[in-house]
Amino acid sequence: MAGTPGPEIREKFQAALALSRVELHKNPEKEPYKSKYGARALLEEVRALLGPAPEDDDERAAEDGPGDQALGAAEPRDAEGPGEQRALRLAVIEFHLGVNHIDTEELSAGEEHLVRCLSLLRPFRLSLGCVSLYIQAQNNLGILWSEREEIETAQSYLESSEALYNQYMKEIGSPPLDPTEHFLPEEEKLTEQERSKRFEKVYTHNLYYLAQVYQHMEMFEKAAHYCHSTLKRQLEHNAYHPMEWAINAATLSQFYINKLCFMEARHCLSAANVIFAQTGKIPATEDTPEAERDVPELHRQRRGEIARCWIKYCLTLLQNAQLSMQDNIGELDLDKQSELRALRKKELDEEESIRKRAVQFGTGELCDAISAVEEKVRYLRPLDFEEARELFLLGQHYVFEAKEFFQIDGYVTDHIEVVQDHSALFKVLAFFETDMERRCKMHKRRIAMLEPLIVDLNPQYYLLVNRQIQFEIAHTYYDMMDLKVAIADKLRDPDSHIVKKINSLNKSALKYYQLFLDSLRDPNKVFPEHIGEDVLRPAMLAKFRVARLYGRIITADPKKELENLATSLEHYKFIVDYCETHPEAAQEIEVELELSKEMVSLLPTKMERFRTKMALT
Repeated sequence: MAGTPGPEIREKFQAALALSRVELHKNPEKEPYKSKYGARALLEEVRALLGPAPEDDDERAAEDGPGDQALGAAEPRDAEGPGEQRALRLAVIEFHLGVNHIDTEELSAGEEHLVRCLSLLRPFRLSLGCVSLYIQAQNNLGILWSEREEIETAQSYLESSEALYNQYMKEIGSPPLDPTEHFLPEEEKLTEQERSKRFEKVYTHNLYYLAQVYQHMEMFEKAAHYCHSTLKRQLEHNAYHPMEWAINAATLSQFYINKLCFMEARHCLSAANVIFAQTGKIPATEDTPEAERDVPELHRQRRGEIARCWIKYCLTLLQNAQLSMQDNIGELDLDKQSELRALRKKELDEEESIRKRAVQFGTGELCDAISAVEEKVRYLRPLDFEEARELFLLGQHYVFEAKEFFQIDGYVTDHIEVVQDHSALFKVLAFFETDMERRCKMHKRRIAMLEPLIVDLNPQYYLLVNRQIQFEIAHTYYDMMDLKVAIADKLRDPDSHIVKKINSLNKSALKYYQLFLDSLRDPNKVFPEHIGEDVLRPAMLAKFRVARLYGRIITADPKKELENLATSLEHYKFIVDYCETHPEAAQEIEVELELSKEMVSLLPTKMERFRTKMALT
């Protein structure tokens, strides 16, 4: 390598790097970029001391485009002569000026410097001294274009960085120089081990940015693959911040949950728990985010967010089990349950091969710690109440943990979502319960946690959430009434207490369905002629259930019973008439519409017979 730059250049460059690392909050309040501007001035002085760029720089810059090198493989060529060494050091300065301008929100200027950096390096980009800097410059351009929402341009830069890394490792493989080494004397150069560590970190960043770009492009499979690879590499190279890593792993679990890949989701969440426990125990370095230092509030928030990911895991696994075992009216199908029991052995036999195919995090003690968490959590669908209860209790544990941070004061929407998930856990557990009285008690617990939310919410500001809760409470009372009717049907002579209870549940369900339907009215209290697509199905279901509820009120008063039948007919008729004038609605409630048509046909005859009977008595 050509001679080391003089002491003045080296000192100014190191001073610029030191100023660049100063955190913004340490600058004067009115001059948040003071240290950045100081670093920029020093970098410009170094650039002037290095001398002009090669003459063909501008010509190359004009020809360059995003990710040009992806069009053809780079040829290894070292920057050996004095002019080439100067070009290389100028490229380092252009890179730092580019990052500096981006940090001070001067994106266009930052882009120009980074493009100039690439132009200076292009002939030598596959060489030992240039490859790391070239990839870093492209990574930063990828981020810049992503922030401009020019995602395809960002993708081009980032994918060409990945291709260059792979080509370099395949054809050369030895750890390349870190860009800062071009301004260090020979005796201060980095070790091979440190070079390798820094280069692998650059590539890990590249994969991380690609994961974000693919996510933005809705290439979810690819995004998850790159995110998983990033997290795995961070652990392998011990280059991670525990809180950030844990949140990313927990977030990745949601992708696997949506794909019903519960073993992979469990692995991500177990790893998140283990790594999150390291927060505050690993000594901070200069690139440790401030959030990772001593911020108790943020620590509690992240803990709550990971807990919410666990809740989704437990809830989705339970719901998936319910879907696979229920009959056409939503009850447990014993034949399906037996079939799934027979499949269980096959699933267990395949477990080890599935585990080997999955990407595992960590090695040695870390791997053992993650496995210890995993072994306490099932990933196979629960097939009976005891297995379901085990998952329910785990989910409930994380509900309590999430609510420690996401409280109603300050986190209204998050708190409500956690409570709704808690309610959903009870609902799906009730599916596995064969004792109808116990099922009623589970639904009663749901009512107890949901009804107070209505009191605390201002319907003007939380209209949609209010509607969701009203509908869920109504449906819960509706299910409880059905259960009580089923219990009464098994008794030879139901007493007045159970009749009173059925009517009370009926009345409560009617109240909340009506509150939901009233929320659809305009300021003049007029029900809409056209129901919005987002509330069409719930509105039609509410009308159908109100009709059914009026028909199931138990009364000894014939006049009152006739009134109830008339009200029931009115709601059934609304559904039929609405679907005739709005054909798109019929597709939303096919089963309920057919039943409504039947009732519109049958009820008038029943009511006429009732009137005749009343007249005779």
